[in-house]
Amino acid sequence: MRAGRGFGKTRSGAEWVRGEVEAARRGRLALVGATAADARDVMIEGPSGVLAVAPPWFRPKYEPSKRRVTWPNGAVASVFSADEPDRLRGPEHDGAWCDEVAAWRYREAWDNLQFGMRRGRDPRQVVTTTPRPTALVRELIADRTTAETRGTTYDNRVNLAEGFFDGIIRKYEGTRLGRQELLAELLDDNPYALWKREGMIERYRVRSAPTLRRVAVAVDPSGSSTGAECGIVAVGLGTDERGYVLEDASLQGSPAEWARVAVALYQRLGADRLVAESNFGGEMVEALVRGVDRSVSYRAVTASRGKVVRAEPVAALYEQGRVSHVGTFPRLEDELCEWVAGEASPNRLDALVWGVTELMIRGKELVVW
Repeated sequence: MRAGRGFGKTRSGAEWVRGEVEAARRGRLALVGATAADARDVMIEGPSGVLAVAPPWFRPKYEPSKRRVTWPNGAVASVFSADEPDRLRGPEHDGAWCDEVAAWRYREAWDNLQFGMRRGRDPRQVVTTTPRPTALVRELIADRTTAETRGTTYDNRVNLAEGFFDGIIRKYEGTRLGRQELLAELLDDNPYALWKREGMIERYRVRSAPTLRRVAVAVDPSGSSTGAECGIVAVGLGTDERGYVLEDASLQGSPAEWARVAVALYQRLGADRLVAESNFGGEMVEALVRGVDRSVSYRAVTASRGKVVRAEPVAALYEQGRVSHVGTFPRLEDELCEWVAGEASPNRLDALVWGVTELMIRGKELVVW
């Protein structure tokens, strides 16, 4: 089911699960979300999730500690996060609901699930997603065994708040992002963008990084909890002298919130540098970081050159195959493959550029292979 935001994908997936279990066509299911929080908060406990659509006479029991949903007739669904693909090794299923596969970080989650779809006589899966042109989404659409349902945000307008249409829909109508998120079109990369998905990102994507010599957390700050997102991206430099994008922790939050998230990422990854653009907020950015942890190795960077001048050397490293993404970062990759010179650059992209520049460009000439 490839559909726009607000179409009712979650409700459709949950209703399919309910119907299959009630009819006794499925007895051992897998419910797989992009993250553990997504699986719990959207697929299970959400307003359109499995618990919400269950009738009173056939309400399942949810055991969060066991990651398990059990129905009165004995059918069982195990809950998985696509962020933990190894948990899908081994278990057998005769049905699965996979939500937002375009946002799954690891392809192995899908592959491991397929090896387990061997129970019963007619195992089936429902995939519900807003599309992104990832390799997995393209493969699913092209597969001859896939039956595709399409839908747009407008199809469910009667059930959506008017404010959503007034404030959000009109803002994105007619844009490339709107075509993807509202009309569920599977778009090719912007031909004028510096980054290309297939030749520069997909081609060099890896499951894990090698031993790292350095790790930097880069921050492109925002000034309020309701404004633009704060870009927070972690990048590593391997012993092989290649760059590895490790994590995208960007968020929309207050300065205090993004400072805590950035420092927590710095600590968890054992980073040796936190770099942040100082054009916005100046010394305030460093004060926020120091307020969380005074021991952070901090460097303020200033955007004295244009965004294109800063971004082009980083895009060149990608083109040379010298930067790999460890897993998938859908929103970051969308920004990279959509942004063109002359437009305001998004915050995730800016943070990535600062991080790669810190580890691979700053203080040295860019060597073009």
